[in-house]
Amino acid sequence: MSRTGSWVDPHSDARLVVQTWLGTRLLMGLVAVWVLFNDRRTLPELFGNWDVAHFVAIAENGYADPQDIAFFPGWPLLLRIASMTGVSTLLVGTVLALVASGFATAALYRLGGAPAAIAWLLAPTAVFTMVPYTESVFCAAAFWAWERATARQWGAAAVLAALAAAVRVSGVFLIVALVVFALSQAGSSSQRGRRLLWLALPVAVVAAYIGYLYAITGSWTSWYDAQAAGWARGFTWPWDSLRNTFDAFAPGAYADHPEWAWVFRAEVVSMAVGALVTLACLVKRRWAEAVWVGLQIAAFSVSYWFMSVNRAVLLWFPLWTMVGRIGESRRKLPRWRAVLIGFLVAAALVVQCVWAWLFFTGRWAS
Repeated sequence: MSRTGSWVDPHSDARLVVQTWLGTRLLMGLVAVWVLFNDRRTLPELFGNWDVAHFVAIAENGYADPQDIAFFPGWPLLLRIASMTGVSTLLVGTVLALVASGFATAALYRLGGAPAAIAWLLAPTAVFTMVPYTESVFCAAAFWAWERATARQWGAAAVLAALAAAVRVSGVFLIVALVVFALSQAGSSSQRGRRLLWLALPVAVVAAYIGYLYAITGSWTSWYDAQAAGWARGFTWPWDSLRNTFDAFAPGAYADHPEWAWVFRAEVVSMAVGALVTLACLVKRRWAEAVWVGLQIAAFSVSYWFMSVNRAVLLWFPLWTMVGRIGESRRKLPRWRAVLIGFLVAAALVVQCVWAWLFFTGRWAS
C-alpha cells in the first residue's frame, strides 16, 4: 500500500509525480515559446518581469534602491553567488527555481503523498515556481522544514527554516507555526525546550536582517516602510482592505488593464480558500497548520488591498494535502469520480497556461 493509503504501487506514484512535474514545466515553457515568437519578445522580457527585476538588481548592485529593502536578501544573495560562474543572473535564477520546485514537490510527496504533490504542481500560479521568484526556493525550504519537524528532526528543521526565513518575510509566519508545532508535538518538557532552542536559529536570521536595516537606515521599521511606500502594504482595517479590493475590479476600474479585474477577483477567492483551510485545520485540531495559513490570511487582510494572495496559495501545504485527498482511494475509482478528477486537472492546466501567459507578456499576474 502506498503512503497515501491507496492500493497503488508507490513507484508508480513517484513516477506520476515526476511526469507531472515535467509535463507542467513543459506546458508553461510552450506558453513562453509561443509568447516569444508571437509577441516578438526577448527572453529577459519573458522571464524578467515584475519582482524578478528587483531580485536581479539586488543581486548585481545590492540595495542601491532604498525600496528594494522590502525584499529579503537570501534569494538575491543566492543568485549573486550562482552567477559568479559567468552565467547571466536571470538564467541562473530560472534554473535554480526549476530545481527548487522539484525539491518542494518531493517534500510535499513526503508530507501528503502523490496526490498532494500533483495538486501543487497543477496550481494556477505555478508559473512563479519556474521563474526567478522566491516561491520555489521558499517552498522547498519550508516544506522540508515541516517534514523534518514531523519526523522529529528539529535540528534539520531549524536549518531549513532559517533558509526560508532568509528568503522572504513568510519565514516569520513559518517560525511561529513551528513554535506551535514544537509545543504541541508529543514529548517531555525538556524535549519541547530543545525544539524551541533549535528555532532560535531562524529567529536569529530574521533579527540579523532587521539589525542590518537599522544599521543602514536608522529605523526599526524600515522594511515595513518600504513595503508601504512601494507596494501599498500599509496597515488598513480588514473591511477597508476588502472594499479597496472590490473597488479594484469594479466596472470602469483600470479600464486600460482589463486583466487586473480578474486577478483581483482571484485574490478574493484565494483569501476565502485560505480562511476555509484555516478553519478546517482548527476543526481537525491541527493547530500548527492553522497558524501557518491563518497568520498569512490575517497579514493580507490588513494590507491596503488583497495583493499577492494568489501566489501565497503555493505556500499553503495544508491546502494541497487536502486537495490531494480527492484523488485518494483504496479501490478503483468510480467512473463519476474519475471524470470529475479529469475535468479538474484539465481546467487546472488551462488556468495555469493563462496565468503563465499573463506573466510572460508582462501583464499583472499577482
